[in-house]
Amino acid sequence: MTDVPVPLVSPVRETALVPDALAAATAAARAAGCQVRPISALPELEAACALFEGIWKPGGENSLATPELLRAMDKAGSYVAAAFEDTRHVGEDTRPVGEGAQLVGACIGFFGPPPDGALHSHIAGVSARMRGRSVGFALKAHQRAWALQRGVTQVSWTFDPLVRRNAYFNIGKLAARPEQYLPNFYGRMDDGINGADDTDRLLVGWSLEDPEVAEACHGRHRSTVTAAQEAAVVLGVSADGRPVPRKATSHSARVAVPADIEQLRRADPACAASWRSAVRDALGGLLADGWRVTGFDRDGWYLLVRKEDAL
Repeated sequence: MTDVPVPLVSPVRETALVPDALAAATAAARAAGCQVRPISALPELEAACALFEGIWKPGGENSLATPELLRAMDKAGSYVAAAFEDTRHVGEDTRPVGEGAQLVGACIGFFGPPPDGALHSHIAGVSARMRGRSVGFALKAHQRAWALQRGVTQVSWTFDPLVRRNAYFNIGKLAARPEQYLPNFYGRMDDGINGADDTDRLLVGWSLEDPEVAEACHGRHRSTVTAAQEAAVVLGVSADGRPVPRKATSHSARVAVPADIEQLRRADPACAASWRSAVRDALGGLLADGWRVTGFDRDGWYLLVRKEDAL
């Protein structure tokens, strides 16, 4: 007989923040033209795994996730959810999208040590056809509401610090905050996105009760233009697109990343590797020295301040 895991968090419950979080999630999904909900049926879990495989294209026999794993995660009370394209176009109709609707995004997360009660969001992906329509934003807004309903107030995840669009999405749009630089965190992956590059990651924390996070989930986030203009450049870009390191000379700093690291890995692997090393030294070094990331500018700059200045 197989033991049934016991969920680490309480069942669904209402708190003061839940109604607003649910409203934000509903609005985000409607704007993205989708509906987001937990999934548990095998065909849906298989579709989610196929989506992940299609995005990352792992090499060899590696799999990012299997339907069996997602089934167990769901049974244990972890987060397993998907976005389905909503093609009804019927105004304010909020009835569930019918069976057979196309799965266009998915996100999974599991819980950390029981004393922490925090969710780690492990994988999130959106089909190429739906990119640019804010389906990923709808998934994260749903994840926040789902977590708050269960008394969870902290979510973490990792992302490649060289991928500019992900940095802006996580830091600029969601108001998540980097906590730790993790060199070559997953080891060599040899997939369609990471290639043979080291898998450095930024670990971010998402404080779900933070008013700035709540505002972000409603699509309102603060501008970083002024801060970017005032910060000293610690890692810049040369005329031919290569990293140019400099020393931190003030209380605030900027660290650049390339415009499209995935394309650069294919076109000029040596230049891509130089960016990996330079960002590891600059951004990783500043975080290790006690600096804090306060934002990410649309033009491709991490914005940091010394910890004592951020208090």
